This record gives sequence, structure tokens and C-alpha cells, in this order.
Amino acid sequence: MEYETVIGMEIHAQLATRTKVFCGCSTEFGADPNVHVCPVCLGMPGVLPVLNKEVVNLAIRGALALRAKIQGMSRFARKSYFYPDLPKGYQISQYEESFATDGYVMIDSDGKRKKIRVKRMNLEEDAGKSIHEQSTTLVDFNRCGVALLEIVTMPDLKSPEEAVAYLRTVRRQLQYAGVSSCDMEKGHFRCEPNVSVRPAGSDKLGTRTELKNLNSLKAVERGLRFEIERQIGLLKRGEQVVQQSLLWDEKEQKAAPMRAKEEAEDYRYFIEPDLVPLIVDTPWVEKVKSDVPELADDRAERFVKEYGIRPYDAGVLTSTRELADYYERTIGFHKDPTGLANWISTEVLGLMHEKGIAIRELKARPEHLAELFDLIADGSINKKMAKEIFMEMAEKGMGAKAIVSQKGLRQVTDEKELEDMITRVLSENPKEVERYFGGKDALFGFFVGQVMKASRGKANPKLVNEILRRQLDKRKNSPNSQ
Repeated sequence: MEYETVIGMEIHAQLATRTKVFCGCSTEFGADPNVHVCPVCLGMPGVLPVLNKEVVNLAIRGALALRAKIQGMSRFARKSYFYPDLPKGYQISQYEESFATDGYVMIDSDGKRKKIRVKRMNLEEDAGKSIHEQSTTLVDFNRCGVALLEIVTMPDLKSPEEAVAYLRTVRRQLQYAGVSSCDMEKGHFRCEPNVSVRPAGSDKLGTRTELKNLNSLKAVERGLRFEIERQIGLLKRGEQVVQQSLLWDEKEQKAAPMRAKEEAEDYRYFIEPDLVPLIVDTPWVEKVKSDVPELADDRAERFVKEYGIRPYDAGVLTSTRELADYYERTIGFHKDPTGLANWISTEVLGLMHEKGIAIRELKARPEHLAELFDLIADGSINKKMAKEIFMEMAEKGMGAKAIVSQKGLRQVTDEKELEDMITRVLSENPKEVERYFGGKDALFGFFVGQVMKASRGKANPKLVNEILRRQLDKRKNSPNSQ
């Protein structure tokens, strides 16, 4: 029997505020444990929460970024459960009356655009963090009360690849809108996919499980693959899938049961009595909307139309706002959108990946890269030399022209000089010339390589090919000249 996968996704994005959602404690990451806490975020008796207005501003931005409908009125509710890192025994969240509903994002799946529906977006506070050390568990409450935007999809995702594409898209949209840093390493963008399998073609959902402890997109993909295979294996053996939360172990590459999956009634939701309903009127939304910059997918679409580059390249270049800015600033100095798109997608991103740096840390500035392309365009350097020069630019922060001048890398385009070089190469390799004339056409590449070697990579490849072909034809027609 063939099976198909159904995946839903729950994301918790930390809103980029300096203070927490209901008190004035700092949200600074990396501080000593339990220094950013107060009676409000610890839930001491007699204290009252006060909603941070900036949290609402960022939530509006987030809803606009995911094209969701912002509800004029939403309510906070208490979600009751006990964890050691949640001292007041409940989390202030939203439940039946969400902040926003009915959003969507578009992802690329198997070469086609696919719409992933966002069911609801809730505002809520984060819990603290348990730190397990051998036989001891410590608790850090700094994260208690940090503002989160919870984003829940419909079960529209059909594979681990689609799940990752969805997460990349949401992360990119939120980053562009300035809603969240979405830094997964710092826990600012966390996700919990729920997954089930069912016979192919069935419209009945299978029993779902939820994966937790996923701190990278690779972990999401690997975790989902593991769980899908596990569930299919159970069903093929005639066993049942148990609804539960699973803890993903990245080191062991497997998931283990964490706890039985709770239903909504287990949380005993009720309206938060200490907070009035949240009213967000149209003027407020319009004011925030006027400050939202061009979003990632809008920018990618514009890149395709304005610069004529491929949709795939546009997606790569808009993966972060900083990278898209870098691309557009470089075009401002050198008008070759396609060539620059290819270079940035390969050489620039390749170097960033190798060095583990962000685009803002790259020493090769847009004007430097444009200068490099000027030199390629006027024939001063070839593309092989350009790669060498680019590495110098990235290391030293120097312009391309300065490096070419300093290292004497200007391309050899003097035809007389190239003629002499080729004559020497052919004279030094008489047996290869004879074999070439005997039908070994592949030796042409050997001769080109020898000329490039003799010129230390500085010969103009196009001219070398032309002159070499001319000289070989001449020798072939005049055997005495060999």
C-alpha cells in the first residue's frame, strides 16, 4: 500500500522588542541566568500584566507579512499547565479569539507555486528554560514573558521538503518586515511540526505526532523523514500510531516519546481576567502598514521583472534583506544584473558559507565587485583571474583595480605576444601536434592549457583559441612548417 504524508506546522517567532510582553524586563539574549526577571514575569501574587504596545505593532507587521486578516478585537486567555520553567502555572496566550487569521504564504514545490494556508496567529508569552546537567536540572527564567507570535498552518504540507520551504519563506517574510530576527540558534524562531500518514488518496487524516526540539532546518527535515518512515513502518506491521509529542535527538538521529499529546481541553483555557480585550482599529493598522518595507516575495517578483533574472536566482538573492540590498547596490555601479546575480549566488554565497560569515561582514563591498565586473567587461581580466582577485578583495577589502595593479594580473591581449607564446608551445610538443593532426582533436584543449600555464593564467582565452586554431590550420596545410 502506498502512503501519503500530511504535515501541519506551528511556529513560535520571538518578536524583536527590547522589553517583554507584559513587563519592562529586558529581552537581551545571553545574559546571566535569572537577571532579567521581575514579579510580573514570574507571576507573583498581586501583580498585573500591562501589554507592551510595540508587541502589537510587530504583530501587525507579522500579520501583514503573512497576508493574514487582523481581527479588530482579540482576547488573551490563560493556558494552564505546569512546567518547572513556568512559575505561575499558566501561560498568557490567545485561543478562540486570535490576533489574526486566514493568512497564507506561497512556496515553490516540484517546480510549481503552492499556497500554504495560515490558520491563525496568536500573541503569547514565552516560558523559561530548563537546563539539564547530568543528574541536575537548573531553571533560567530570563525568557519568561518574552513576546512570541504563534503561527499555525492548516495541514497543507505534504513532504519534509515542503515543510522546510515553508519555514524558509515565513522566516524570510518576518525578517524583511522587521518582526523578528528569526535566529534559530538563539531560539528566536522555533517550530513544532505535526505529522501523520494515511493511505494514498484517502481524505481521512491519520493519527498525528508532534516533533519538538528542532533547532535547525536540517533537523526539521531529518526529523520528519524519521517520523514518516516510523509511522509507515508501524502501519505496515498492523500496529497503531499513538498520538504523542516526540523529542528529536539530533545526535542519535531519532525521535523518542516525550509525553502524550494534549488536547485543547487539557489546558483548561479561560479568558485572562487581568487584561482587557485587545482592540486594533484600521487607522492603527494603516499607520503600521505605511512603515513596512517591501517584503521578500514582492522583492523577488520585482527582481524577475526589473532585472530579467530567473525566479530561482531571485529567490536566492532575496533570502535575506541584506543580500538583496547588496545585489541592488552592486547593480547601481555596474549594469549586468544577470552576471552579478550568478556571481553573488555562487562566489559570494560560497565564500560566506565557507567562512561562516554574514554579508555585512564581507569585506568585498558592492563597489569593489562592480569594479571587478568592469575589468571582465573591458577584457582586462578573464573569469578565472576574477575569482582569484575576488578572494583577495574579500580578504583585504581592496578594490579590484588596485589588486590587479599590485599583482600584475592584467590579462594578456597582445596578439603578437600570444602568437609567440603559442609558437613556443607547439614547438615544444611536436608529438602531440602530430597526434592532433592524426585525429586526436581533444589535444586542442591540451595546447590551450599549456598556453594558459605559460602565461600564468593571464592569456585571453578567446584570443588563445582563435590564434591557436589559426596556427594549427596553417601548420596542417604546410607540413614543412611543423
